[in-house]
Amino acid sequence: MKDTLNVVELFAGVGGFRLGLENADANLFNTIWANQWEPSRKSQDAFDCYKRNFGGEPSNQDIALVPDKVFQELDIDLLVGGFPCQDYSVARSLSGEKGLEGKKGVLFWEIKRVIENSHPKYVLLENVDRLLKSPSKQRGRDFAVMLATFRDLGYIVEWRVVNAAEYGAAQKRRRIFIFAYKNTLNFATKQRKFSPYEIVFNEGFFANTFPVKQEPYKNRIATCELPDDIIAISDEFAFGFHTAGIMLEGEIFTAHTEVDFPKFRPLKHILIDESMVPESFYLTDLQAEKFKYLRGPKKIERTSAEGHKYIFSEGGMSQTDELDGPGRTMLTSEGSINRSTHIVEVNGKKRFLTPIECERLNGFPDNWTAGMPNRMRYFCMGNALVVNLITKMGKTILDIEVNEHNKSEQIEMFI
Repeated sequence: MKDTLNVVELFAGVGGFRLGLENADANLFNTIWANQWEPSRKSQDAFDCYKRNFGGEPSNQDIALVPDKVFQELDIDLLVGGFPCQDYSVARSLSGEKGLEGKKGVLFWEIKRVIENSHPKYVLLENVDRLLKSPSKQRGRDFAVMLATFRDLGYIVEWRVVNAAEYGAAQKRRRIFIFAYKNTLNFATKQRKFSPYEIVFNEGFFANTFPVKQEPYKNRIATCELPDDIIAISDEFAFGFHTAGIMLEGEIFTAHTEVDFPKFRPLKHILIDESMVPESFYLTDLQAEKFKYLRGPKKIERTSAEGHKYIFSEGGMSQTDELDGPGRTMLTSEGSINRSTHIVEVNGKKRFLTPIECERLNGFPDNWTAGMPNRMRYFCMGNALVVNLITKMGKTILDIEVNEHNKSEQIEMFI
């Protein structure tokens, strides 16, 4: 029995997955390899931040150029990563001998390649929640392709869209988390004893990590079976996935879950002492006027590329962000003159959030991203995940792993 779980982190960013897992138990989660590479950028700020905070020698190259042999030689227990929502359409290879070809540059196929060459027990991934509905002309296809890929690799998959503010965070950040585990594990045997409904609402990975009400929202439940041929899924499949679900051997059960006791952290709790805020973060009169317009209601006549006129309308929003509630979703444009940028009013003065406050919104330690320009600090936090959620999931993974070891030891004693 190993004393630790070996972790590989793909598309690592500034290390939210690793930090969250180490917060769960730094002695039991051992990151043995990590990759972060930002294409078309001379400055690799996120990589530099990762290396500064964790040390070691993380990989800073295009993941597609990392040889299969690297992953074959790694003893991976848990593969983690946040990856872009892209077009996952597939086709037969020209030779017909290599099986399927995914669209070039789609990073999910690199995840598939790592799994094929290392066979980790667990996979934990994060993405934007629109993944469930993409592409718009064939809703659900991309997610179905992913599920079928995991099915063909021998994994059971659970998913859940989680709003961080409903589980103690200071930010309304909705992301889909995907947890896959090998169908040969003791945990898989245990889960097969439950119905899909029981797994989603009571007994599953996410139900144990993020408890929900025992009935679906507005009775939204759906089931289907994935076609055996992944090409048929890519070409023809469409399905309405809900916010939670499980895929077991191609059988899909999905439901719209609802939080039982939502609990957020107020935005005011992450603000630094006002005496520590540099003057440059306070709005000038000109900036205040721009934000007043951007946040206000508007109806503007525009002309389309085809030449016809239409009215663009936009509802108004509060001129400042409510301090007693959770913050809105932070985007990569945070800190710029943009409608989505947070503006707080303290002691009668309006200002931007500081980079440290943005780090706190995601649960990172103060000055985690120090050393890079403020513009990039905002950008990295807009891309990051909420660390506290990963810590909660890490603890559930450890609970599963303890039972795996206990069952294995019982079998060895019996033999």
